[in-house]
Amino acid sequence: MKATLLPQKRTIELPGRRRVGDLLAHLQITPGTVMVIRNDQLLTDDEVVGPQEEVEIRSVISGGAPGGSEEPPST
Repeated sequence: MKATLLPQKRTIELPGRRRVGDLLAHLQITPGTVMVIRNDQLLTDDEVVGPQEEVEIRSVISGGAPGGSEEPPST
């Protein structure tokens, strides 16, 4: 299988088929910090990626507006 890590643009080739959770463990990536995508579909940790398939592993970026969850000032 071929896995591309984004935004690093690093590609890794691994033999055989693996569950997504096992793939992330092998790459020492914490589940929940990335999205694993195959053919524009988001995969869960239990789904299997075959030896001839390609996936993207995209970092999850969280954040919000400056000031956090505070309400906007009233006018």
